Amino acid sequence: MKKTQKQNRYQRIYKQLSELLPETNDTLARMSSVIAVLHNKMDHFFWTGYYFLKDGRLIVGPYQGSVACQELEKGKGVCWTGIERQESVIVPDVEQFPGHIACDSRSKSEIVVPVRNNKDTIIGVLDIDSKEHNAFDSTDEQELSRIIRLIYEL
Repeated sequence: MKKTQKQNRYQRIYKQLSELLPETNDTLARMSSVIAVLHNKMDHFFWTGYYFLKDGRLIVGPYQGSVACQELEKGKGVCWTGIERQESVIVPDVEQFPGHIACDSRSKSEIVVPVRNNKDTIIGVLDIDSKEHNAFDSTDEQELSRIIRLIYEL
């Protein structure tokens, strides 16, 4: 997808979610809606979901796609790297990422975006996989971060 096309799609998604999310103040419902819209509007998203920090562990949350790893081994993989660095991580080829956790072998690239609550504390990550190599770039990072903030801002 071309950068302009991708940016336009994200803008439409942002608009849709900014109208949809205020229907409830329930955080989990809002998070679930974000996942559903992203997964169904972005053709190259193969797995779209959250992993939440709980008692020092990363546990799967709402998602769409193939069956997920229920818990991610501490200190390994892209999700834990995003938590530890406290920043988004883009992986063009998951086979080249040291310690990558393969919940589904069809995953070829990945992006992880930290999820911060209204107190600016990281509570987990948005994790998106694609069956395509090099599927994610800085546009995805910026727009997904913007979309995630809607959960707590509205």
